[in-house]
Amino acid sequence: MAAAELKRGVFVLLLFLRLLPPLWAAEPSAELAPEPVDSAAGPAAPPETRAAARTHSGPAPVTDVAKLCVCDLLVAQCDVNCCCDPDCSAADFSLFTTCSVPIVTGDNRLCSQKAAIYSLDVEANPPERIFKLIDQVNPSVFCIHATNYKEALSFSSPQMPTSENFDQLLKEFESATFSAEPGSWNMNIDAQSPSDANETYRYEYGVPIQTEDAFLRLPSPVVSSWCSDANPAGFLVNQATKCTRSVSVEKCGNIQAVSMLFYINSSVLAVPKSSQMVNITVQSVVVQSLNGMWTLLNSSDVLRLPMILDEVCINIVLGVSYHITYTDAGEIIEAAASFVLGAINKEALSIQQSFEISFTQVNTKPVPLSGNPGYVVGLPVRAGFRPQGSAIIQNTNKYGQLTILQSTSNQDCLAAQGARTPVLFGYNMVSGCKLRITAAVKCQPLTQTLLDLLKGQSFPEYVASFGNSRAQDVLDWVPITHFQTSEQLPSGRERTIPITSSVVFTDISSPAEPGYKAWPTINVKLPFDFFFPFV
Repeated sequence: MAAAELKRGVFVLLLFLRLLPPLWAAEPSAELAPEPVDSAAGPAAPPETRAAARTHSGPAPVTDVAKLCVCDLLVAQCDVNCCCDPDCSAADFSLFTTCSVPIVTGDNRLCSQKAAIYSLDVEANPPERIFKLIDQVNPSVFCIHATNYKEALSFSSPQMPTSENFDQLLKEFESATFSAEPGSWNMNIDAQSPSDANETYRYEYGVPIQTEDAFLRLPSPVVSSWCSDANPAGFLVNQATKCTRSVSVEKCGNIQAVSMLFYINSSVLAVPKSSQMVNITVQSVVVQSLNGMWTLLNSSDVLRLPMILDEVCINIVLGVSYHITYTDAGEIIEAAASFVLGAINKEALSIQQSFEISFTQVNTKPVPLSGNPGYVVGLPVRAGFRPQGSAIIQNTNKYGQLTILQSTSNQDCLAAQGARTPVLFGYNMVSGCKLRITAAVKCQPLTQTLLDLLKGQSFPEYVASFGNSRAQDVLDWVPITHFQTSEQLPSGRERTIPITSSVVFTDISSPAEPGYKAWPTINVKLPFDFFFPFV
């Protein structure tokens, strides 16, 4: 009996708490008892100061709801039953039957916000529109009470390009990456937070390579074919770009982007947010004359700057090739650059520059890739051999790893020996030739000759599953399976037979289908006396 009474008491207490109004939404009452004052702590603060200390100011509204009207669709005309339309007059409001949008609010994620209330006073003669601006409280427990990034609550209105601001907008947004925060690329290496002091940094794939002033630049065309110097070079991202740059002989010495110093004057950070610098060294310099002849300089330590000689600007940069050496810990240890310098005359108004960057892990030989990780359509399929107990061995020429017979104009198989073409990923290919068999030809030597013709001199044993499969990861290589069928040909007479070699790529991946998660299963068990004493 005591237990039953206890349960009844608990149930009545729960009902009592449920019927109480939510305390967090109540306004502070002026009739509350005064707070106790500690005499040792000094005189008590005024009530206004205590109330201000307890009040947390929410985020300022970014939208003036009194000027916001979502039903205002016609320009300089009054929309019917749109009570917030500023184009409507009192005479228009008298003809309205209702307000299509009775309430206009700002961001409904805020805990407290302004709300514009529109209604019609139909008892007035003529009817009038009534407008009220009230403070609305959001009852959701997930509302935003305070924010440390006010810009995240709204979308900034973009500037419309005009003839006056087009150059300024192009300079701001022409790069491949840009930030809404001005000066976000200005990194202060020394000003590190205490939490970052004990953290170990490393470069990861795709992260921009940092320098002492910003990042390693790899100019590329963005909006048009003109070069943009704001494109950052990503770690382990092999890139090759070409773009056009406006030049003139009179100003070639003042254009930074055509000088070698522009590409090597900033040291690369070994790891992000570190003080360890890696200087960019000049690996080679090739000089191109006006007629297109290339000359490799014996000494690459000489810095050649653009200069005017007999109305010709020489030593301007036509191409830059970066080569980055890194460790498996994501640290850059070497950075080198190879240059192609050229010359222009007075008739030249622009030049085409080419830029390239490649990466090599330390203590490893550079292996050409065909994608990272998946194959890129149009790049050669990687293949190699695997000796007993060894890793995959590849040909350094990526276009000679997996090849097929190349068709020739005369269609003679015996004359086409040695002519091969690479197998490109995603491209179905068919090639062939014709073999003329005489009566004196022996069958067995002819079979071996045809097999060598189809396979080539060094036919591989394995094909890489991915465009970046490493030689030591044997499981990422697929063995090549050989199927041979024989056909008996009549002997003793002359004939011509066609020889065909083909490559077909078949996509066996599952097609993308829309899928929906199942509704969660609610498995709730209540105690047997949960509804006591009613049941």
